[in-house]
Formats: sequence, C-alpha cells, structure tokens
Amino acid sequence: MTPLRVGIVGSRFAAGFHADCYRRLDTAEVVAVAAIDNLEPFAAEWGIPDTYEDYRQMLAHADVDLVSVCLPNFLHHEVAVAAAEAGKHVICEKPLATTVADGERVIDACAKAGVKLFYAEDWVFAPSLMRVGEILAEGAVGEVLYLKAKEVHNGSHSPFAKKKSTCGGGSLIHLGIHPIGYALYLLGGADNPVVEVVGQTTGGLADNFVHKDFEGEDWAVGVLKFRDGRRAFIEGNYITVGGMDDVVEIYGTEGVVKVALTFGSNVDVYSRKGYGYAIEKADFTHGWTKPAVDEFYNLGYVREIEYFVDCILKDQEPRYGVNGQAGLECLKVVQALYRSAAEGRAVRGPF
Repeated sequence: MTPLRVGIVGSRFAAGFHADCYRRLDTAEVVAVAAIDNLEPFAAEWGIPDTYEDYRQMLAHADVDLVSVCLPNFLHHEVAVAAAEAGKHVICEKPLATTVADGERVIDACAKAGVKLFYAEDWVFAPSLMRVGEILAEGAVGEVLYLKAKEVHNGSHSPFAKKKSTCGGGSLIHLGIHPIGYALYLLGGADNPVVEVVGQTTGGLADNFVHKDFEGEDWAVGVLKFRDGRRAFIEGNYITVGGMDDVVEIYGTEGVVKVALTFGSNVDVYSRKGYGYAIEKADFTHGWTKPAVDEFYNLGYVREIEYFVDCILKDQEPRYGVNGQAGLECLKVVQALYRSAAEGRAVRGPF
C-alpha cells in the first residue's frame, strides 16, 4: 500500500505531536511542512524533505493528500478552507475556528470539495478512556448520570494565547474545549444535544486570578445540560501549578469511574537533584514525581492520527466526536458558555 502523503502547516507545539504520530505509521509519511518560523529546524528534526514559508505555496506545489492544521487558533479556519479548496483532506487541531461562522465555513468548504474533515479531539482515542467506554458499554456503572472533566495547567507559553483576537478567548476555548469535546462524545450526539449551559469565568486582564497580561480568562467552569437531562461539569484553567492535570469522573446509578489522563503513570520517581522532563507544564522534577511514559500515546494522539489516516485509505467518514460537526458543536457550546458568563444567566439552546 502506498503511504498517504501528508503536509503539516505549523512548526511548533501541536505540529510536533502530529509529526511524531505520523512517524509511527507505515500508512502515512510527512513529505512537506509550511511555517513562517522554526521551519528548517522542524523539518530537520522530523526528516521532512520539502519546506515552504507560505502554506499556499505548499498547497499549490507539494504532492500531498492530507493537511494537518497545527497553527494558532485564529488561523485554523483560513488554512482548513484553503486546503479543502485545493482538494486535500483536512485534520484541524482544536478549536475548529474561533467563531461559529468560521467553523461553518470550514465544514461547508470540505463538503463542497468532497474532502474529509477530521476534528482532532485526542481524548476520544486516549487508551484509558477507550477502555472506560468498554466498561460503560457493559453496564458496569448502570445508567450514566453525570460527567465531570477538566484540563488545567499553569498557562500557555504561546504569545498567541494572550490575545482574544488570536486565541478566541482564554482557558475555556484553549483547554476547556477538550472536556467539552469528550462530554459531547460520551453523552451527546445528534439525538441528545446540549440544551442549556451555565458558565462562569474570570474576566481577563486585571480580573484574572494569576495571568494579568492575558486578555482572555485564566479560569472557566461550565455546566452542560443535555436533552435527556444528564449533566456535565467542565473546567479549563491556567492557574494550576505542578503540571497539566487532565481528569475525568463519570457517575452512574451503579458505580463511579475516575481517570487520571496525565498523572496516571505507573512510574514513581523521587529525586533530590531533579531530571529533565516529567510531564507537560511541570515546572520542576524535584521530590516525588510521576513521569509520563508515552504522552502522545496516552493522551490519544497516536490512535487519533492512525484512525484519521485509516478513514481516508478506506474512504470512511469519521465517527461523531472527531468529525467536523462535533468540532462545530464544541465551538457553539464554548460561545454559549462565554455568553452565560458575560450575562450572568443560563443560556438555552438550540445553539
């Protein structure tokens, strides 16, 4: 089988995730990358032969089947639309866009061009959460009533995360969108949409708890009510020190499930001197730590990319949770939570 030919747009954090995952596959190879900075070092690190300073040049000249969009949030829709119009399948990192209107443009462009759109919600493919899905399917906890999930750490290092114009908000759209995506995947769907939300956030800048130079919020929580009455409580913040903490708790009529996505390592280290790297956003490695063994795999990135490539090779549409519609619904919930926080009231759908 001829490997799928991939072009990556971007050369920083998320682009490294994607490059690592493609390298593990026999069914895909990264043949081109486009970026405005860190281009040659990134290409050298991952052995990518063709480099472009303008993604439009890559789309016009590189022989690629699939484009991974790994850029600051405000550029997602622009590049995704251009890739679709060039006849390329699209993997878009979260969020799908920074506005609902732009998210709809991405979906429309892919549909018009007849290419597949994949929304990169890695939690759907995290091995621990996939196992949870099997346990729930057996009825082990009875009827699922309530989900509680969070992604939190001490703040993004990217300058683009500091401005609403480039991020689309703050910790809610940047981090909270992961637990929202998983809640929609587990509890939602076309027949069970979110019908009401209540959100609270810090107000940005001086109103933030810690990050006074961030225009967007550094703390956000939300309650999602689904049509069938079930609830999800989600959190995304930039005020949590000690490393990125991703946690899911599921409560049912007959049991409870708790998952530590990032601090679930079975390796415990005590070090007086410290060492290089333990886990994303951990400030130091002195004392007791739980170093990640394979973050990209444990958080779902590897299986996610493998699934997307497989969908293209087999000409199958992606499942709910990682298709374009799921990405758009996540964005609608995020915007409804922002509205709820700003107006101090519950916001009811349809969104």
